[in-house]
Amino acid sequence: MIKFKKLRVEQGMSQAALARLAGLNPSTVCGFESGRLRPYPSQAQKVANALKWAGNPDDLFKEAQ
Repeated sequence: MIKFKKLRVEQGMSQAALARLAGLNPSTVCGFESGRLRPYPSQAQKVANALKWAGNPDDLFKEAQ
């Protein structure tokens, strides 16, 4: 499971809620989680902001430990 999905689930947030907070389309968030899409840097930053992630946004799209 990728880190941002793990954080999203831990925060009790749906894909649609995350998409709304990040200003992204829900299908885009789904694509990130499934690995079909790689985020642009601006999209990664939006996801990080929505999840209140202070680290490197690129780390959110790596496998969770």
